[in-house]
Amino acid sequence: MKLFDDLRNLDRNNIGGWPKSVKTFFTVLLFLVIMLVGWYIVISDQQDTLQNLAGQETKLKQEFSDKQAKSVNLEALQQQLDEMKDMLRQLLRQLPSKTEMPELLVDVSQTALSAGLQQELFQPGTEVPKDFYAEKPIQLKMIGTYHQFGAFISGVASLPRVVILTMHDVSLTPLNPAGKGAEPAANQLLVLQGTVKTYRYLDDSETSEAKNSKVKKPGGRK
Repeated sequence: MKLFDDLRNLDRNNIGGWPKSVKTFFTVLLFLVIMLVGWYIVISDQQDTLQNLAGQETKLKQEFSDKQAKSVNLEALQQQLDEMKDMLRQLLRQLPSKTEMPELLVDVSQTALSAGLQQELFQPGTEVPKDFYAEKPIQLKMIGTYHQFGAFISGVASLPRVVILTMHDVSLTPLNPAGKGAEPAANQLLVLQGTVKTYRYLDDSETSEAKNSKVKKPGGRK
């Protein structure tokens, strides 16, 4: 064919003198190469996009499955949550109420006296409301033996209302320490001093007030 003959007889040093058929051939070939490179670049980008979309599709399917499973069990979970709230309210009702708190403090003090403890200090502090309960610190200093302190704890546990006493910076030390290495006798007088906290439940109105006051504190303002 004439085109092949022209290609064999090309003068590489005289491109301008090439036959028209050869120039047309290389023009078409260059155009095809450009189209092929452009197509590859476009398809490559689209493949990356397709892979990303496929990954997002898998993630969305998993999220949908999780939400669907939760929605199917939503009624049962809500019922379980309501039951837990009821149990919590019942447990809180076992703590003393606001009106019972003063009498309870008197009962605790009287229990200490009945156990034979000497009260040097029994001073209730300012009540601190929390989310659903209130804590009342009590500074105290009592003197007695191991057995008397044991009787006191047992007496508090036997009170009609549930009484929770938590110790904060409380120390129990001998009143008159024995010599070094000597073991304290059973009737050794001990000094219990520090701060204990007792708790009561908040009624619905007090709970709302506690939440509102918490929101109004610095750092919790809306």
